[in-house]
Amino acid sequence: MLQELLQRLPDQFESERLIIRAPKPGDASAINTAIVESYKELKPWMPWCQSIPSLTESDSFTKEACINYQSRADLPLLIFRKKDGYFVGASGLTRIDWNVRRMEIGYWCRSSLAGTGFITEAVGRITRFAFESAAANRIEIRVDSRNERSSRVPEKLGYKLEALLRQDSLDASGEAMRDTRLYAMISLQELEPIFIPA
Repeated sequence: MLQELLQRLPDQFESERLIIRAPKPGDASAINTAIVESYKELKPWMPWCQSIPSLTESDSFTKEACINYQSRADLPLLIFRKKDGYFVGASGLTRIDWNVRRMEIGYWCRSSLAGTGFITEAVGRITRFAFESAAANRIEIRVDSRNERSSRVPEKLGYKLEALLRQDSLDASGEAMRDTRLYAMISLQELEPIFIPA
């Protein structure tokens, strides 16, 4: 039954303003451009963004992400603006335990589109995808306690703050300890309607 479920997972779905889909080999340039644009804003929070990646590095990441989605090891997802196909950022389901059907959502947005509500909209739609298509029993979002903007995403969507994990991991730089806010949702009924700015 689990194998059938995994085979039926769609490679693409939509929200009101966004197309959310699995990575494809030709996505490296769009991803790289967005990371270069957003490097200063991403560096404090993302361990993978401690230096600006080359296009070759972004291509390697994209190929690995394609493989992970196909194998269902992780479900990396890219976010595009529906009206013009412009790359918004990335998200997806990671740290998946398919036996328990527990998974975690991570996300980032390119700097020029911060504050548009796109990430909240995307994470809300990915939450629905996780419960409806991947039969999730539990979805977690972990946020560095200092990252207030990122914390607002699960809070707006109805995720419950279950714990503040004190000094549970290293920060993005790998040089200092950080506290982590652990948000979780265990039912689609907990998901709040998503406010779309005019």
